[in-house]
Amino acid sequence: MKQLVIISGKGGTGKTTVTASLASLAGNAVLADCDVDAADLHILLQPYTILEHPFISGKIVTKNMPLCSGCGLCISVCRFDAHTQTGINPYDCEGCGLCARICPENAIEMRDKTCGSWFISDTKYGKFIHARLHPGEENSGKLVTCVRKAAINMAEKESADIILIDGPPGIGCPLIASISSCTGALIVTEPTVAGIHDMKRILEVTAHFNVPCSICINKWDINPDNTADIEAFAAQNNIPVSGKIPFDTCVIDSLAAKKTVVEYTDNHISQQIRFLWQQIKTIFSIN
Repeated sequence: MKQLVIISGKGGTGKTTVTASLASLAGNAVLADCDVDAADLHILLQPYTILEHPFISGKIVTKNMPLCSGCGLCISVCRFDAHTQTGINPYDCEGCGLCARICPENAIEMRDKTCGSWFISDTKYGKFIHARLHPGEENSGKLVTCVRKAAINMAEKESADIILIDGPPGIGCPLIASISSCTGALIVTEPTVAGIHDMKRILEVTAHFNVPCSICINKWDINPDNTADIEAFAAQNNIPVSGKIPFDTCVIDSLAAKKTVVEYTDNHISQQIRFLWQQIKTIFSIN
């Protein structure tokens, strides 16, 4: 089964917009939104939620005050200054559990922490696995792994040809969890100094994990000189440029209408995205 992840070194390059359009062209696919810190693919796909599962990660530390003798040992050992004589400040506590281990009265308890939810949904493009972290919560890399496993299980159940993954921006743990063992990665970049810099950083990560890559230059005509630099860099490093999408305000109009670009209009933008998909299928041998 093919797994194509769409990623970008930085936010705002149009990665999710491209992913949604490819989803409308892919046919027999399962979709996964692994940008769990700022999930927004559901806005365009408008899914119907079938199942919701809690995402449990880490621990919540609580103090049973009736059992507490007030010895102050937990206060002295907590390097985060989360403990007071009257309780525990949850915003300072890191959940390390040292206080629970050394408490002579067993007054401190460690409880599982619900950090968010992940969902199995249905869309007109196929089954959709997505998630949402509670504000300020961590372990997004672990949640990405959870979403990918659920997507693989769903794809096997549905006999899907491909899993399309909307990856997170950046090069951190969520990205690594998104790209590992993927068939290929489509890097959506833009012809800006920041876009080129972060594209090169993310290419270093994909090379480390031996994930084949292709580049899509979005809004290429806002700076043709930088676009030429991207193409020259890609040629020097034997990285195929699978598509160049020009800037057009119809993309903004399609987002406002909550539709993918290829559904909203049949102009040069949608034609370029269709060409992009054909190139991707050829590069990564997708049926």
